[in-house]
Amino acid sequence: MDLNSCMYEADVFHMRTAPTQNKFQYKIFNFYLDLEEIDNLAKSSLLFSRNRWNLFSFYDKDHLQFGKESIYENVKTFLEASGVKGPIGKIFLLTNLRVLGYVFNPVSFYFCFGGSGEPLVAIAEVGNTFGEIKPYIGTFQKGKGTIADPEVYIREPKNFYVSPFIPLDSEFEFRLNVPNEKLQIGVDSYEAGKRILITSFIGKKIRFRSKYLLKLFIQFPIITVKIITLIHWQAFKLWIKKIPYIKKHQNLEKQTGVPLGKISEPVPFTRND
Repeated sequence: MDLNSCMYEADVFHMRTAPTQNKFQYKIFNFYLDLEEIDNLAKSSLLFSRNRWNLFSFYDKDHLQFGKESIYENVKTFLEASGVKGPIGKIFLLTNLRVLGYVFNPVSFYFCFGGSGEPLVAIAEVGNTFGEIKPYIGTFQKGKGTIADPEVYIREPKNFYVSPFIPLDSEFEFRLNVPNEKLQIGVDSYEAGKRILITSFIGKKIRFRSKYLLKLFIQFPIITVKIITLIHWQAFKLWIKKIPYIKKHQNLEKQTGVPLGKISEPVPFTRND
């Protein structure tokens, strides 16, 4: 069976530049899923399931919910409600899957194409440890497909509680490229116009096959537990360094996250070109 979906083995690099420097790097793997192909993926591998427990599982409810049953219809409806024009065709999602029933996605990325295959928009779906998510939408541009010159550039006020060490009124900058043989994505944070956090995802493509699923599970056991553990460990290090700590209940008026992925109001679509 020929599949559009695949996987990426990647290096994730984080560096905080202010008020004190802190950097670290670790290896992960991500899944790049054709959202209309998920049921076929489940049929192709005994190690992967949709909406039920397995070694690897994809649950529609882990992502944007807009009143529809499937993730494809939810994202399509979300795009239409947000003002994206034209017929919507293929939608791909770069994300983590549940591993033995558990998942945490700091950020996932949708790459959305028109009815004729032309690129339309990309969505960065940011998640926090409170089960909230927030989407940020950007259009494609004539970039070279590198982090320095990306195909999609988004820079917006965050207004979302992600890290207790980054103010809510800082800005996200996403530099996104459609995954191909390589994965090249950058996510930075700006505070008062100054870049204070640099993140990059650099990876190589792996075919979606059961043998590779098993290999990656052995190589990176309980990958999502590793991610959440690293997040808390790095937060502890920043706390030790006495970086100002922002509590979740503070500045609630600046928090416009989506509780548990459920969207009741359209998200205004702002073109970035």
